Amino acid sequence: MHIRGDHTELVVGGRLDVRSAADARTVLHAAVDDGVGDLVLDLAELDSWDATGLGVIMGAHRRAGRCGRRLVLRSVPPQMQRLLVATRLHRILAIEGGLAAESLPRV
Repeated sequence: MHIRGDHTELVVGGRLDVRSAADARTVLHAAVDDGVGDLVLDLAELDSWDATGLGVIMGAHRRAGRCGRRLVLRSVPPQMQRLLVATRLHRILAIEGGLAAESLPRV
């Protein structure tokens, strides 16, 4: 896993899972604490994730809210979009540009 950027925009790549969660949490929390305004989390380079990785994102979202900031997800991979819809987290998280139509439940 790699994260690059600053306190306004971070690019997350590789695997965000149980092995990388602690390092990711440290970087995300520092970015939230050191900035103001929206913190954009670009997930275009994210290859895979697990429940722990999703928990890291949710923890950063909660921390940002407590700091008066907003965590915004950008370039969410289609598989993660479907997971966010299935878990209804798409209603809680800010997603730049919304979700692709194929990720939304059919009525």
